[in-house]
Amino acid sequence: MRSPKAAACLVLRAKIVLLAGAGRSNAHIGRVLGCRQDTVRLWRERFRRRKKLSTLHDRRRSGRPPRIPMWVRLELLKIACDQPEEHKVPFQKLWTLNTIRTALFDATQWLLSRSEIRRILVAHDLRPHRVRLWLHSPDPEFRPKVKAICELYVNAPAPGDVVVCIDEKTGMQALEHKHPFKPACEGREAKREFEYIRHGTRTLFAAFNPHTGEVFGQCAEHRGEEDLLRFMEALARRYAKGTVTVIWDNLNTHKGDRWVQFNRRHRDRFRFVYTPLHASWVNQVEIWFGLLHRRVLKHNSFRTPEQLTEAVDGYVAFWNEHEAHPFCWKFRGEFTRRAA
Repeated sequence: MRSPKAAACLVLRAKIVLLAGAGRSNAHIGRVLGCRQDTVRLWRERFRRRKKLSTLHDRRRSGRPPRIPMWVRLELLKIACDQPEEHKVPFQKLWTLNTIRTALFDATQWLLSRSEIRRILVAHDLRPHRVRLWLHSPDPEFRPKVKAICELYVNAPAPGDVVVCIDEKTGMQALEHKHPFKPACEGREAKREFEYIRHGTRTLFAAFNPHTGEVFGQCAEHRGEEDLLRFMEALARRYAKGTVTVIWDNLNTHKGDRWVQFNRRHRDRFRFVYTPLHASWVNQVEIWFGLLHRRVLKHNSFRTPEQLTEAVDGYVAFWNEHEAHPFCWKFRGEFTRRAA
């Protein structure tokens, strides 16, 4: 009765029961609570029979009989879970409310409104107009490769050794926005002019240490073999002693005799570990690339490629000095076995 969130009708019924338990008459309870004696008699009698709080709630009512038969609803769900037929819905891979409406009428002769179709789809958590991208890894060694990389992330290397995640962030565009950025104010979000001027691109070669969070990066004009080789030589000078385990993807510039020769020049200190095919997300440097994009590249304006390079190098230095930390990296998917 004292609950501030209870419905008014439940509070009234609780007061009726409490006053009845105190020995008050129906007429007295009606006068005190401002309700009819028939109401007092109804809820007093219901509670007397079972003496449970659930009796104070309304009973389930049958409601209006359904207007749309169940078989029509099931046919609608069946249509929404299939792809449109090319000869009936040309040039479309996804359903719309209008095309579902037409297909349902052709199959059942029931013409439902767009709002009714939407309600049925929402009730069954169906969104046939939405698409979520995914990429399957065809690598037959996916499980052991991911397990080996995860062990490199979890287990710290021996003293003097290092593990680095290496990749290239290509196509970083030096975009100059034609109008200045407008910060957010009360009642209005921040605004950024859509139109821009292109001033060229740069490629970032970066190595992320998953155990310390430290990043080593270099910007270049191109993403060629020579550019990558210069970056790797700089990395070898940075880690001049100990074994360097490199985690990177299966790009063509990451393989070949050049890396055998590179390793020989550096006393076979480098060990190359490749991510599974189509699974570059296993490489933790991709997480850091996401931070770089959101903080530096997405909203800033650059008049020259050199200004872009300066901003990227500045963020690398800021990260290493103030924010460097290992990522709490988790795999949220499931390993599934293929049927034989």
